[in-house]
Amino acid sequence: MDDEYDAVIVGAGPAGSHTARFAAEGGAKVLIIEKRQEVGSPIRCAEGAARRSLEEAEVIINPKWVSGEMDGAMMIAPNGNFLVVDEARAGNEVGYVVERDLFDQDLAKVAVQRGAELALKCACTGLLKDENGKICGVKINHMGEEKEIRSKLVIGADGHESMIGRWTGLAPKLEKNDIISGLQYRMTNLDINHKFVQFFLTSKYAPGGYIWIFPKDENTANVGIGIVLSKITHKGHLKELLDGWIASQPKIAQGDIIEIVGGGIPVGTPLDSNVMDGLMLVGDAGRQTDPITGGGIGNGCRAARICGKTIAAAVKANDFSKEFLQIYETGWREILEERLYRNWMAKEACLNLDDDVFNKIITTLDEVGIEEVNVFNLLVVIKEKHPELVEKFQDLI
Repeated sequence: MDDEYDAVIVGAGPAGSHTARFAAEGGAKVLIIEKRQEVGSPIRCAEGAARRSLEEAEVIINPKWVSGEMDGAMMIAPNGNFLVVDEARAGNEVGYVVERDLFDQDLAKVAVQRGAELALKCACTGLLKDENGKICGVKINHMGEEKEIRSKLVIGADGHESMIGRWTGLAPKLEKNDIISGLQYRMTNLDINHKFVQFFLTSKYAPGGYIWIFPKDENTANVGIGIVLSKITHKGHLKELLDGWIASQPKIAQGDIIEIVGGGIPVGTPLDSNVMDGLMLVGDAGRQTDPITGGGIGNGCRAARICGKTIAAAVKANDFSKEFLQIYETGWREILEERLYRNWMAKEACLNLDDDVFNKIITTLDEVGIEEVNVFNLLVVIKEKHPELVEKFQDLI
């Protein structure tokens, strides 16, 4: 590890490593620092990723981290009615179910192969600033040794609890409605349709959220629940809800739990700014997660591609100002911002919907059909038959 780099990227998740790859490909001297001893662990993800998002982000698909290729998605109402959509129309979380640890490790490997450096067990403990107060590097603790690393750019890719975002003031504290608390079991000995991901809408078991099944193979799947923090009333509530739902589903209740993971997901609005002089935020740290699904892999990788190319351009221009970094800010907002805002508004409006409404929505969508699943198209279809259901969503149509 040297004392100076063009860019230090804090966090070796998908957004951090993918940013590093494109920056290094463009000729930048890049260091990725990761506080854990292993990239990709622990897993805190349902492990779904949209094929088209990864393709747009130029992720190199490696069969080693693909557990399954999905034909589509099923949206299931409390009364058992369901809507089936194929992969091409199923929105932003369908395509692959991945082995997330292998996925993260592969993205980091590609970044290193393209010229980036990776330091494990290396925590960022602070930001360096020059005599004018501008960011000029990071303070780190690398395996117990305190050190300062100078860099022209610092990239915060350190997740939804981003210390970089907090230290700079770019990422204000999330409200309880803007954090999903998730709990997931990996289960085997299940009787499932292993070619479709499944989303269960139920105010009884998942108020302000949903339950999912992401198949890993013919009889193994990630079975999880995600609800906003404001709906959690006591310790152990999330587990009670998930266990209660599983008990109500005979084909799932027969399964056995072989792994448990949990974590938080940001589902707020995009930040006012993801850049400042000498610094950019990307991925969950940059609040680029989809507020409806909580999915962040595809969005993070798409934004990371732009971020990495912006690093390379800034190095060539020797310009690390906020003004120059608008290349990244403008680029990621063009492809993500409108949908993120619309989906946040829809998430807010859906927080208190009851099971009767969910039943009507799924039945209507199944009867009418839909070309592509997104918030706008869903509301337009529903409005035709049940205008009373979309009164609170008028601003989104």
